[in-house]
Amino acid sequence: MKQMRVAPRHTLLTSALLLALAQPVYAQNTTPAPDTAAEPQRRTGAADEARTLDTVVVTGIKGSLTSSMNLKRDAQGVVDGIAAEDIGKFPDTNLAEALQRISGVSIDRSNGEGSRVTVRGVGPDFNLVLLNGRQMPTATGGRAFEFSDLAAESISAVEVYKTSRAATPTGGIGATINIKTARPLDNPGMHANAGIKGIWDGSDDDLPGGLRGSSVTPDASGIFSNTFGDGRFGVSLSANYQKRESGSASAFVASGNGWRPFIDTPLASGEGSGSALPLPGQPGSENITNRPGPNDVYSMPQSLGYSVNSVKRERINSQLTFQWAPTDDLTATLDYTYSQNKIEQMRNDMSVWLNFTPGVSSWTPGSGSSPLTYDERYAGNSDFANGTGKSAVKRENKSVGLNVEWNVTDKFSLNLDYHRSTADSLPDSPYGSSNTLASAGFFRAGNTIDFSRDFPVLTLHLPAGMNAIDPAQMLVTGSVFRNDRQRAEIEQFQASGEYQFQDYSKLNFGVATTDYENRSAFTNVQLDTWGGATSVNDYPDSVWQLQHMGDYFNGVSGSRDPRFTDSFFMFDFDTVRQLAEDAWVKSGKGVRDDYRASFDYSGAQVPGSAANRSVGDSQVREKSSSFYVQWSNTFDWKLPVNVAAGVRYERTKVKAQALQPAPAGIDWVSENEFIIRYSGSEFRKLDGDYKYWLPSLDVSVDLTENMKLRASYGESIGRPNWSSLNPALGVGGQARFDGGGGGAGNPALKPLESRNFDLSYEWYYGESSYLSVGYFRKNIDNFIADQVSRQTPYPDLHTPASGAYWNAAIGAGGCAATDRACIRNYILNTFNGQPGVVRTGTSANGSPTGTISGLPGDPVLTFNITEPVNNRADTLDGWEFNIQHVFGESGFGLAANYTIVNSGLTYDNGRLGTQFAMTGLSDSANVVAFYEKGPWQARAAYNWRDEFLTSLGDGKGANPIYVEAYGQLDMNVSYAVTENLVLSLEGINVTDETMRTRGRNKRQLYSYDQSGPRYMFGVRYKF
Repeated sequence: MKQMRVAPRHTLLTSALLLALAQPVYAQNTTPAPDTAAEPQRRTGAADEARTLDTVVVTGIKGSLTSSMNLKRDAQGVVDGIAAEDIGKFPDTNLAEALQRISGVSIDRSNGEGSRVTVRGVGPDFNLVLLNGRQMPTATGGRAFEFSDLAAESISAVEVYKTSRAATPTGGIGATINIKTARPLDNPGMHANAGIKGIWDGSDDDLPGGLRGSSVTPDASGIFSNTFGDGRFGVSLSANYQKRESGSASAFVASGNGWRPFIDTPLASGEGSGSALPLPGQPGSENITNRPGPNDVYSMPQSLGYSVNSVKRERINSQLTFQWAPTDDLTATLDYTYSQNKIEQMRNDMSVWLNFTPGVSSWTPGSGSSPLTYDERYAGNSDFANGTGKSAVKRENKSVGLNVEWNVTDKFSLNLDYHRSTADSLPDSPYGSSNTLASAGFFRAGNTIDFSRDFPVLTLHLPAGMNAIDPAQMLVTGSVFRNDRQRAEIEQFQASGEYQFQDYSKLNFGVATTDYENRSAFTNVQLDTWGGATSVNDYPDSVWQLQHMGDYFNGVSGSRDPRFTDSFFMFDFDTVRQLAEDAWVKSGKGVRDDYRASFDYSGAQVPGSAANRSVGDSQVREKSSSFYVQWSNTFDWKLPVNVAAGVRYERTKVKAQALQPAPAGIDWVSENEFIIRYSGSEFRKLDGDYKYWLPSLDVSVDLTENMKLRASYGESIGRPNWSSLNPALGVGGQARFDGGGGGAGNPALKPLESRNFDLSYEWYYGESSYLSVGYFRKNIDNFIADQVSRQTPYPDLHTPASGAYWNAAIGAGGCAATDRACIRNYILNTFNGQPGVVRTGTSANGSPTGTISGLPGDPVLTFNITEPVNNRADTLDGWEFNIQHVFGESGFGLAANYTIVNSGLTYDNGRLGTQFAMTGLSDSANVVAFYEKGPWQARAAYNWRDEFLTSLGDGKGANPIYVEAYGQLDMNVSYAVTENLVLSLEGINVTDETMRTRGRNKRQLYSYDQSGPRYMFGVRYKF
């Protein structure tokens, strides 16, 4: 449906009209779009009221696409966007999923829905997101904005500024994204609508009863807007409530400790671990097929697991806006925005942990190799681990802002804007924010793993005479209870002005101050009793429920392989946690607080506790001040030429401090596990400072009335991530016989500095049709990447590995230097009761159990410390292709785009050592087909993203992680029963695609995830 009111087109009025269409399509405000993303939407004065007669108002899918096209056409620089089809009706239910339709924009997904955006290959942390021109804080651990926290119903438009301008706030290397909400004075009169949807998640149906949620969950929204007092007062209120329950199944080799790289010729720096496979000619080498060469990097798995996961999310959004315009030249806007997102996740899993000692194996070719098949057999029995996890967090965002716009004269205007915004992420469970409870049966005689296909196949070998896993042999082993709290706060003041000269040129200027404080704190309670916390007699067989993991991978090739040993025991977290706590306290080994995370960040030890407790609290504060000037004009040099030139000055001071756990000792608790023991805390404090001049220039030429050529140059900065600025030095809870791993931040880091070039051609050949081709290039300096170095940061942290007892076992006990089981058994049998040696009993296979601690005189433990550094400059460039076409009056239309991204900032999978690579680099494509005629609207949207690097290290700086190419089809259909009543049906991921991540080669699996499709059926009524 569309309403047409057409008047003669005048050159000076065209930009104003078309930019008005870039606002919500229901708004008939003809004021030109603001020159800065920080400016609010302006209210039309009395002198402008007549211009509303010249607008063309088009609603529906075509109207949304037309508005987006006009925004691109009339903007300064390269700008893309999405506009609401109607008030309360954004084109996609998720803002990230809507943004991925824009060329050059691709998204990361979490729990089957869009969460964060990458623009032109630049990752989420280096894209600045604004809400009505205001920088929003994030409490997600980084600078990336979490779009899943914000409902789409109250959003009127999203603008993506791909070229940098002096007037645009700093922080976006890839783009600055401005989310705009409705303003009541922009849409006079009373407007209201309400809608409700039922959400059916196909992934939830496959979950077992203990994890399955409701079949259908609600999504309700409403928006109300009205003006009073002859259009001088306005108020609007929007609200949304959504409850979603979903599930997924995953196969994984755990990041952080799942793959370990080796090389037969270790690097001089100490990186690499020497040979792990028998060398050619040594015993066992005959069992290796396609062995890696002497200079090839190869990685061995330390674990393989499978999990079934349940996610319950409850989201509340609301926004209240008041506007007052006492005169035609003065408008004040006060708004309050609130969002809350509660996310509870439950997990049950099965896993095997390996010893890097394959008896039979075959390997992928070349450097960066990993096993295709991997077989380990054990002399005694090892553990078959079954675990459960429960995490619960509440994210809350609050923002209050006041804006005053004053048209001082016809040629001079001022805009003042202040806001204070907070973001919090808090635990939402009495046990903490993230909790893991592990159990095991010690009846694994070995295992064979087939990595040759996308889905890994595990074959579990049981001892002679045992045909199935046995619940009577199951008991709780280790546990981890963790609290994470994050809080971010921004206080920002912005003042801007515009002066128009007699020759129609104009000068824009502004100043701003931003005070951004980020705080991150945690407490971690960990019981490293992985050999068994108490006794199998403490747990009735009935708590261990036999399940088959293959049942939860619907239609996945390999999940029904007869070789797949998919039997495991599922158990209820709360029930077994309570049984474990009762047994633990009764045994006298510890206290009840060992089975929950403490909310006390003091670092004090709990009396009688055997748990390894650690705390941390870091604060990073950025105080920035800036000013800019920008001049623009239009010339007629045979062809109309538009020019905008400006410069921005930015000064930032960084102060950071951290309270961190203090390591106190090293305890050798099992053959392959050296535990770092903590006691109390220590304090670190660092700071940084930087300043930049950032020039910009935009030039566009109207080749014809419908053809435009653009060229832009601008400099921008991308601030380091909060984790990179965190001064704390963390070395984790576990090490190995040859050292540990850890990381530290660097508040003195400089931001990325990018010199950006853009050239584009655009042809608007129809009412809602156009095509464009654009080339972009970014020269990036101060690139930030992790650097690994061998350090001994704690000179009093001694390890028993290669210590006095260790050497005695090799000398007198006759143990080989590599036979850690023999060395450990000798020490516990021979030196029990001596300083640092405590034998606690005997395991099921007859080996002694206990703890061996490092003593003064023993070697100091070394760590591979990963630290961010500024190093290397490189380029990123690419092409963007867009076409949008409406097939006359048929009702059919098509929009498609393709983006190519290239860079030298890539990862070399065939070598170890420090590397500089940019995460997120990938090509992407979109195709949207739609039909809109009469009461029917239908749309099918396919989005594809090529493989991209998502992490430079898997937690220890060892292996890269890639997300493999992924494509997804989404569809929606709506029918207007009446002009005010609309029924709709939407489908997300209707073809049930799976996502996979991998390491140095395609067979080096990190995760294989199946999330399933999601459907929504709803009704919306406009009053």
